[in-house]
Amino acid sequence: MPHRLLWAFVILFTATALAQSAPEVTQTETDDYTRYELLSPDSASFAIRYEVTATAPGAKYYFNTIRKGSIASQESVLDVSTGEPLRFEIVPGKEAVKDPLMKHEDASIDYIKVYLARPVPADGQGRILILKTYKDPKSYYREGDTIVFNRSLSIPRNSVVLPAGYELTACNVPSQVLTGADGRIAISFLNSSGAEAPLIVKAKPGAQTGPTAALRAPGSGKSWEAPFEGETEQERLSERAHQDREIVYFLEQPETHAFRLYHDYTETRPGADKYFNVVRKGSQVSAPSAYILDTGEKLDTKIMTASELAAAKLDAGEPVVDPSAQVVVIPFAAVKAGQNVRIRISETYTAPESYRLDADTLVFDRSLGRARNAVVLPEGWYLAASSIPATVWQMPDSRIRLDFWNGSPDPLDVLVKAKRRAH
Repeated sequence: MPHRLLWAFVILFTATALAQSAPEVTQTETDDYTRYELLSPDSASFAIRYEVTATAPGAKYYFNTIRKGSIASQESVLDVSTGEPLRFEIVPGKEAVKDPLMKHEDASIDYIKVYLARPVPADGQGRILILKTYKDPKSYYREGDTIVFNRSLSIPRNSVVLPAGYELTACNVPSQVLTGADGRIAISFLNSSGAEAPLIVKAKPGAQTGPTAALRAPGSGKSWEAPFEGETEQERLSERAHQDREIVYFLEQPETHAFRLYHDYTETRPGADKYFNVVRKGSQVSAPSAYILDTGEKLDTKIMTASELAAAKLDAGEPVVDPSAQVVVIPFAAVKAGQNVRIRISETYTAPESYRLDADTLVFDRSLGRARNAVVLPEGWYLAASSIPATVWQMPDSRIRLDFWNGSPDPLDVLVKAKRRAH
């Protein structure tokens, strides 16, 4: 075989092998949250507020399905970080699947194709808000004087707002029940199962309307029933499913007492230009880093003590009693009115009391306060015990991940134990 032909064959073979071994990239998303506002019962319609974050690196578009059986109208799309409108169009499935990220999706349905404000940065995100109205008599209908919202929901965080003047009479999925400033009643829930939640909500006329329907603004009083100082009434009555702070712990080998973690935080206050992370007593922080998820911009970080913070006249936003307590300070450009910034903060904590080796058993014992928390076991360990219910799955690198989603405002006192694998 001539050398030129041989080299052509080698190049073709290598390119084919690389193509076959390269992981396939598909559309991915995170932080999904849907709010359904039920409109007049006779309309069989509901307004949808869908918050979603595109995460496929380099993606220029995001495709949102239009559910079969629903007639969509009044669509609009916003970039969450800036509040600016985004271009979009309705495309048939056969057009959507031409995008490499969508080639395995359903070609028989229509999609809202959103043109993102910027390509999704590596390890970053593109946050969007889709507003639309659906008419779907099979999902929203009357049974006598009762209205029924009967819909399987695949999104993991949801809320349903009743029409004004309707009281909740039934809800089959455990949910928070809240009253908005306008007096309308809503149910809200988290679903970490990975399966659809077969939600059925029923309501009847009977609730108050107008100014008297609203609750008194929740105060800062704490529950007298709690055996310890509990959450304030305001914290207890905030919508848990809509909270967007989450944290993931990556446990190092237990002999080190160390775990890496990242947590995401969205700053919405106009003029805010710093984030303060007060390190919990019993933990030592090292190697902090941070970047803006929307753009990939790297941010500076600095570890200070509470006394240094006070000397610099910086307010951490919460009382820090111990002057030696560590605080990670992250400055960023001041937030403009109508905009916000989402930051991912990474740190390594060393906490001998929280994370240790007990004989041959790994022990992770820590109170987790976020609505969404995850713990990843170190390489070579299998799960032996978890005191708090969690969803469990094995990551591609064989490590075990536990997801603790907490719909309650109270922290979870998580106790996890693990053993070394036999091979």
